[in-house]
Amino acid sequence: MWGLIAGSLLLAAAPVAAQDAAPAAPAPASSVLASGMASFYGDAHAGNRTASGERFDPDGMTAAHRSLPFGTRLRVTDPSTGRSVIVRVNDRGPFHKSRILDLSEGAARELGIVRRGRAVVEIALADTAEATAAE
Repeated sequence: MWGLIAGSLLLAAAPVAAQDAAPAAPAPASSVLASGMASFYGDAHAGNRTASGERFDPDGMTAAHRSLPFGTRLRVTDPSTGRSVIVRVNDRGPFHKSRILDLSEGAARELGIVRRGRAVVEIALADTAEATAAE
């Protein structure tokens, strides 16, 4: 499964050669890379360095993922509520075996999962327009 995800990311990140033909049609909507349990981390880690080297901001829209490249923008959706948020991978984790993603507290707040502490989410690559709008 992870090999398939990694291969998909490499293909998605590969540069597209310029062509003399008419501009390409917009990319299709993102497809789900994975679904599973996500949790969040917050103030206790504020100011600590993340694996990418930047300082952790609990109010930021960031996430920790075990293998996705730093800077990858993801659309994280809580299917039970339909709420979603765009986050940027800037850390490694989660270190709890049953989880697929650790969110910053700000991202968890936007998704409405702070009170629950964790939730089942779906993650997908954010398209360029979404990622730009989220900045």
